[in-house]
Amino acid sequence: MEMINRRSFSSLIPVLCAALLLAAGSAFAQAPAPGPARGPAGFGARGAPVPAVPSGTRATGDQQREYLFSPTGQKMPYRLYVPRSWNGKDSLPILLFLHGVGANERTYFDMNDGQMMKLAEQHGYIVVSPLGFTAMGAFGNPLRLPAVWGADPAIAAEQRAAVTPERRRELALSELEVITALEVVTEEYGADRARTFLAGHSMGSGGAWHLAARWPDRWAAVAPLSGAFIDSSYPFETLRNLPIFMTEGTQGTPSLAGSRALDKYLKANKFDKYKYMEVDGNHGSMIPMVLPSIFDFFDRVASGGGKP
Repeated sequence: MEMINRRSFSSLIPVLCAALLLAAGSAFAQAPAPGPARGPAGFGARGAPVPAVPSGTRATGDQQREYLFSPTGQKMPYRLYVPRSWNGKDSLPILLFLHGVGANERTYFDMNDGQMMKLAEQHGYIVVSPLGFTAMGAFGNPLRLPAVWGADPAIAAEQRAAVTPERRRELALSELEVITALEVVTEEYGADRARTFLAGHSMGSGGAWHLAARWPDRWAAVAPLSGAFIDSSYPFETLRNLPIFMTEGTQGTPSLAGSRALDKYLKANKFDKYKYMEVDGNHGSMIPMVLPSIFDFFDRVASGGGKP
Protein backbone atom coordinates (compact mmCIF):
# COMPACT_ATOMS: atom_id res chain seq x y z
CA MET A 1 0.00 0.00 0.00
CA GLU A 2 1.41 3.35 -1.03
CA MET A 3 1.87 5.81 1.81
CA ILE A 4 0.50 9.32 1.26
CA ASN A 5 2.07 12.40 2.79
CA ARG A 6 -0.43 14.36 4.89
CA ARG A 7 0.53 17.70 3.40
CA SER A 8 -0.05 16.59 -0.20
CA PHE A 9 -3.25 14.63 0.40
CA SER A 10 -5.67 17.29 -0.83
CA SER A 11 -4.03 17.35 -4.26
CA LEU A 12 -4.69 13.62 -4.58
CA ILE A 13 -8.46 13.82 -4.04
CA PRO A 14 -9.17 13.66 -7.81
CA VAL A 15 -6.91 10.60 -8.13
CA LEU A 16 -8.58 8.98 -5.12
CA CYS A 17 -11.97 9.73 -6.62
CA ALA A 18 -11.09 8.13 -9.93
CA ALA A 19 -9.59 5.03 -8.31
CA LEU A 20 -12.51 4.42 -5.98
CA LEU A 21 -15.13 5.00 -8.62
CA LEU A 22 -13.36 2.78 -11.12
CA ALA A 23 -13.33 0.01 -8.54
CA ALA A 24 -16.98 0.60 -7.70
CA GLY A 25 -18.32 0.85 -11.22
CA SER A 26 -19.59 3.83 -13.17
CA ALA A 27 -23.38 3.57 -12.92
CA PHE A 28 -23.80 6.73 -10.87
CA ALA A 29 -27.39 7.19 -11.90
CA GLN A 30 -28.26 4.25 -9.67
CA ALA A 31 -26.29 5.50 -6.68
CA PRO A 32 -28.53 5.66 -3.59
CA ALA A 33 -29.58 9.10 -2.46
CA PRO A 34 -28.56 10.19 1.01
CA GLY A 35 -31.30 10.34 3.59
CA PRO A 36 -31.74 11.04 7.27
CA ALA A 37 -31.61 8.22 9.77
CA ARG A 38 -33.33 8.14 13.12
CA GLY A 39 -32.23 5.72 15.76
CA PRO A 40 -33.70 4.85 19.14
CA ALA A 41 -34.74 7.75 21.34
CA GLY A 42 -31.75 9.21 23.14
CA PHE A 43 -29.24 7.60 20.79
CA GLY A 44 -29.78 8.01 17.05
CA ALA A 45 -32.56 10.57 17.01
CA ARG A 46 -31.81 14.01 15.62
CA GLY A 47 -31.53 16.77 18.18
CA ALA A 48 -32.78 20.33 17.91
CA PRO A 49 -32.21 21.88 14.47
CA VAL A 50 -28.91 23.67 14.01
CA PRO A 51 -28.97 26.73 11.72
CA ALA A 52 -27.27 26.04 8.42
CA VAL A 53 -23.97 27.84 7.87
CA PRO A 54 -22.60 28.33 4.34
CA SER A 55 -19.22 26.75 3.62
CA GLY A 56 -16.30 29.12 3.26
CA THR A 57 -17.32 31.46 6.06
CA ARG A 58 -14.67 30.26 8.55
CA ALA A 59 -17.33 30.57 11.24
CA THR A 60 -16.80 29.15 14.72
CA GLY A 61 -19.05 27.14 17.02
CA ASP A 62 -21.61 24.46 16.14
CA GLN A 63 -22.53 24.37 12.46
CA GLN A 64 -24.78 22.25 10.22
CA ARG A 65 -23.39 22.40 6.70
CA GLU A 66 -23.51 20.80 3.29
CA TYR A 67 -21.23 20.72 0.26
CA LEU A 68 -21.55 19.58 -3.35
CA PHE A 69 -20.18 16.05 -3.75
CA SER A 70 -18.99 16.18 -7.34
CA PRO A 71 -18.93 12.42 -8.15
CA THR A 72 -22.73 12.26 -7.88
CA GLY A 73 -23.72 15.93 -7.98
CA GLN A 74 -25.50 15.60 -4.63
CA LYS A 75 -25.35 17.96 -1.67
CA MET A 76 -23.92 16.10 1.32
CA PRO A 77 -24.58 17.20 4.92
CA TYR A 78 -21.97 17.36 7.63
CA ARG A 79 -21.83 18.67 11.18
CA LEU A 80 -18.90 20.82 12.21
CA TYR A 81 -17.59 22.29 15.41
CA VAL A 82 -14.84 24.91 15.46
CA PRO A 83 -13.70 26.23 18.87
CA ARG A 84 -15.17 29.65 19.59
CA SER A 85 -11.80 30.57 21.07
CA TRP A 86 -10.06 30.16 17.67
CA ASN A 87 -8.22 33.33 16.71
CA GLY A 88 -8.60 32.76 12.98
CA LYS A 89 -4.86 32.25 12.51
CA ASP A 90 -3.66 29.17 14.40
CA SER A 91 -3.62 25.82 12.63
CA LEU A 92 -5.80 23.65 14.87
CA PRO A 93 -5.87 19.87 15.20
CA ILE A 94 -8.84 18.25 13.47
CA LEU A 95 -10.86 15.13 14.25
CA LEU A 96 -12.90 13.16 11.72
CA PHE A 97 -15.63 11.31 13.63
CA LEU A 98 -17.65 8.52 11.96
CA HIS A 99 -21.15 7.66 13.17
CA GLY A 100 -22.74 4.27 13.86
CA VAL A 101 -25.79 2.42 12.56
CA GLY A 102 -29.07 4.22 13.21
CA ALA A 103 -27.24 7.53 13.48
CA ASN A 104 -26.29 10.37 11.17
CA GLU A 105 -23.91 13.32 10.98
CA ARG A 106 -25.69 15.04 13.91
CA THR A 107 -26.10 12.24 16.41
CA TYR A 108 -22.80 12.27 18.27
CA PHE A 109 -22.69 16.06 18.50
CA ASP A 110 -26.10 16.15 20.18
CA MET A 111 -25.42 13.22 22.51
CA ASN A 112 -24.93 13.75 26.26
CA ASP A 113 -25.76 17.45 26.22
CA GLY A 114 -23.26 18.26 23.49
CA GLN A 115 -20.31 16.55 25.18
CA MET A 116 -18.37 16.18 21.93
CA MET A 117 -18.52 19.91 21.28
CA LYS A 118 -17.61 20.80 24.86
CA LEU A 119 -14.54 18.57 24.65
CA ALA A 120 -13.59 20.06 21.28
CA GLU A 121 -13.78 23.55 22.77
CA GLN A 122 -11.83 22.54 25.87
CA HIS A 123 -9.05 20.81 23.93
CA GLY A 124 -9.00 23.19 20.95
CA TYR A 125 -10.02 20.74 18.19
CA ILE A 126 -12.02 21.15 15.02
CA VAL A 127 -14.43 18.19 14.75
CA VAL A 128 -16.15 17.19 11.51
CA SER A 129 -18.86 14.53 11.36
CA PRO A 130 -19.96 13.60 7.80
CA LEU A 131 -22.93 11.47 6.79
CA GLY A 132 -20.83 9.05 4.73
CA PHE A 133 -22.85 9.43 1.50
CA THR A 134 -25.73 7.39 2.96
CA ALA A 135 -26.60 6.66 6.57
CA MET A 136 -25.55 3.02 6.03
CA GLY A 137 -22.57 3.65 3.73
CA ALA A 138 -20.20 2.15 6.32
CA PHE A 139 -17.29 4.36 5.14
CA GLY A 140 -15.95 1.65 2.84
CA ASN A 141 -15.96 -1.33 5.22
CA PRO A 142 -18.18 -4.24 4.07
CA LEU A 143 -18.07 -6.05 7.44
CA ARG A 144 -20.71 -5.75 10.17
CA LEU A 145 -21.94 -7.75 13.15
CA PRO A 146 -21.27 -10.54 13.84
CA ALA A 147 -18.08 -10.33 11.74
CA VAL A 148 -15.77 -9.06 14.49
CA TRP A 149 -12.13 -9.99 14.97
CA GLY A 150 -11.79 -13.57 16.20
CA ALA A 151 -15.20 -14.71 14.93
CA ASP A 152 -15.61 -17.65 12.55
CA PRO A 153 -13.77 -16.58 9.35
CA ALA A 154 -16.67 -17.91 7.32
CA ILE A 155 -18.86 -15.07 8.60
CA ALA A 156 -16.64 -12.34 7.14
CA ALA A 157 -16.14 -14.35 3.95
CA GLU A 158 -19.90 -14.68 3.51
CA GLN A 159 -20.45 -10.97 4.07
CA ARG A 160 -17.78 -10.04 1.53
CA ALA A 161 -19.20 -12.46 -1.03
CA ALA A 162 -22.68 -10.96 -0.59
CA VAL A 163 -21.57 -7.45 -1.61
CA THR A 164 -23.45 -6.57 -4.80
CA PRO A 165 -22.13 -4.14 -7.43
CA GLU A 166 -24.57 -1.53 -6.11
CA ARG A 167 -23.35 -2.02 -2.55
CA ARG A 168 -19.71 -1.93 -3.67
CA ARG A 169 -20.39 1.44 -5.31
CA GLU A 170 -22.07 2.72 -2.14
CA LEU A 171 -19.11 1.61 0.00
CA ALA A 172 -16.64 3.35 -2.31
CA LEU A 173 -18.67 6.55 -2.41
CA SER A 174 -19.05 6.50 1.37
CA GLU A 175 -15.28 6.30 1.82
CA LEU A 176 -14.67 9.05 -0.70
CA GLU A 177 -17.37 11.28 0.79
CA VAL A 178 -15.95 11.36 4.31
CA ILE A 179 -12.41 11.99 3.04
CA THR A 180 -13.75 14.79 0.85
CA ALA A 181 -15.67 16.38 3.75
CA LEU A 182 -12.50 16.28 5.84
CA GLU A 183 -10.55 17.98 3.06
CA VAL A 184 -13.20 20.67 2.60
CA VAL A 185 -12.92 21.64 6.27
CA THR A 186 -9.14 21.23 6.45
CA GLU A 187 -8.64 23.55 3.50
CA GLU A 188 -11.13 26.17 4.70
CA TYR A 189 -9.73 26.44 8.22
CA GLY A 190 -6.09 25.62 7.52
CA ALA A 191 -6.27 22.73 9.99
CA ASP A 192 -3.04 21.03 10.97
CA ARG A 193 -2.49 18.04 8.68
CA ALA A 194 0.14 16.67 11.04
CA ARG A 195 -2.54 16.59 13.79
CA THR A 196 -5.41 14.96 11.91
CA PHE A 197 -7.20 12.34 14.02
CA LEU A 198 -9.73 9.65 13.21
CA ALA A 199 -12.39 8.07 15.45
CA GLY A 200 -15.70 6.28 15.05
CA HIS A 201 -18.26 4.26 16.96
CA SER A 202 -19.80 0.88 16.02
CA MET A 203 -20.15 0.99 12.20
CA GLY A 204 -17.97 4.09 12.44
CA SER A 205 -15.38 2.05 14.33
CA GLY A 206 -15.29 -0.35 11.40
CA GLY A 207 -14.89 2.67 9.17
CA ALA A 208 -12.03 3.95 11.30
CA TRP A 209 -10.20 0.63 11.04
CA HIS A 210 -10.80 0.62 7.28
CA LEU A 211 -9.60 4.18 6.66
CA ALA A 212 -6.63 3.73 8.99
CA ALA A 213 -5.37 0.88 6.83
CA ARG A 214 -6.22 2.61 3.54
CA TRP A 215 -4.41 5.86 4.40
CA PRO A 216 -2.10 5.19 7.39
CA ASP A 217 0.00 8.30 6.80
CA ARG A 218 -3.06 10.54 6.84
CA TRP A 219 -3.72 10.12 10.57
CA ALA A 220 -1.81 11.20 13.65
CA ALA A 221 -3.78 8.62 15.68
CA VAL A 222 -6.94 6.52 15.50
CA ALA A 223 -9.58 5.74 18.15
CA PRO A 224 -12.10 2.99 17.28
CA LEU A 225 -15.02 2.68 19.75
CA SER A 226 -16.85 -0.64 20.18
CA GLY A 227 -16.53 -2.29 16.79
CA ALA A 228 -13.56 -4.47 15.73
CA PHE A 229 -14.95 -5.15 12.26
CA ILE A 230 -11.79 -6.56 10.70
CA ASP A 231 -10.61 -10.06 9.81
CA SER A 232 -7.41 -11.97 9.05
CA SER A 233 -6.94 -10.07 5.77
CA TYR A 234 -6.33 -6.83 7.66
CA PRO A 235 -2.89 -5.26 6.91
CA PHE A 236 -1.80 -4.71 10.52
CA GLU A 237 1.82 -3.97 9.68
CA THR A 238 0.85 -0.77 7.88
CA LEU A 239 -0.39 0.51 11.26
CA ARG A 240 2.53 -0.52 13.44
CA ASN A 241 3.74 3.08 13.83
CA LEU A 242 0.26 4.55 14.18
CA PRO A 243 -1.02 5.29 17.72
CA ILE A 244 -4.30 3.42 18.28
CA PHE A 245 -6.67 3.73 21.22
CA MET A 246 -9.43 1.10 21.16
CA THR A 247 -12.29 1.34 23.66
CA GLU A 248 -15.17 -0.97 24.56
CA GLY A 249 -18.02 -1.41 27.03
CA THR A 250 -18.10 -4.48 29.25
CA GLN A 251 -21.79 -4.89 28.40
CA GLY A 252 -21.16 -4.34 24.70
CA THR A 253 -21.93 -7.81 23.44
CA PRO A 254 -21.26 -9.15 20.86
CA SER A 255 -18.62 -6.55 19.94
CA LEU A 256 -16.91 -7.08 23.32
CA ALA A 257 -15.61 -10.52 22.36
CA GLY A 258 -14.07 -9.13 19.18
CA SER A 259 -12.44 -6.21 20.98
CA ARG A 260 -10.94 -8.45 23.65
CA ALA A 261 -9.62 -10.89 21.06
CA LEU A 262 -8.09 -8.04 19.05
CA ASP A 263 -6.56 -6.57 22.21
CA LYS A 264 -4.79 -9.88 22.87
CA TYR A 265 -3.57 -10.09 19.28
CA LEU A 266 -2.13 -6.56 19.18
CA LYS A 267 -0.41 -6.93 22.54
CA ALA A 268 1.00 -10.35 21.64
CA ASN A 269 2.42 -8.88 18.44
CA LYS A 270 3.99 -5.95 20.31
CA PHE A 271 2.11 -3.01 18.85
CA ASP A 272 3.76 -0.60 21.27
CA LYS A 273 1.71 2.43 20.25
CA TYR A 274 -1.56 0.68 20.94
CA LYS A 275 -3.77 1.15 24.02
CA TYR A 276 -7.03 -0.52 25.11
CA MET A 277 -9.62 0.54 27.67
CA GLU A 278 -12.90 -0.99 28.84
CA VAL A 279 -15.62 0.86 30.75
CA ASP A 280 -18.71 -0.40 32.57
CA GLY A 281 -21.25 0.42 29.88
CA ASN A 282 -23.15 -1.07 26.99
CA HIS A 283 -22.68 -0.46 23.28
CA GLY A 284 -24.19 3.03 23.47
CA SER A 285 -23.63 4.17 27.05
CA MET A 286 -19.88 3.60 26.77
CA ILE A 287 -19.52 6.55 24.37
CA PRO A 288 -19.68 9.45 26.87
CA MET A 289 -17.54 7.41 29.27
CA VAL A 290 -14.61 7.16 26.87
CA LEU A 291 -14.72 10.45 24.92
CA PRO A 292 -12.76 12.46 27.52
CA SER A 293 -10.01 9.81 27.52
CA ILE A 294 -9.92 9.83 23.73
CA PHE A 295 -9.31 13.59 23.59
CA ASP A 296 -6.62 13.20 26.29
CA PHE A 297 -5.03 10.45 24.20
CA PHE A 298 -5.01 12.67 21.11
CA ASP A 299 -3.45 15.48 23.13
CA ARG A 300 -0.60 13.21 24.26
CA VAL A 301 0.04 12.12 20.69
CA ALA A 302 -0.07 15.71 19.42
CA SER A 303 2.42 16.84 22.07
CA GLY A 304 4.90 14.16 21.05
CA GLY A 305 4.85 12.68 24.51
CA GLY A 306 5.87 9.21 23.37
CA LYS A 307 3.70 6.18 24.02
CA PRO A 308 0.02 7.22 24.40
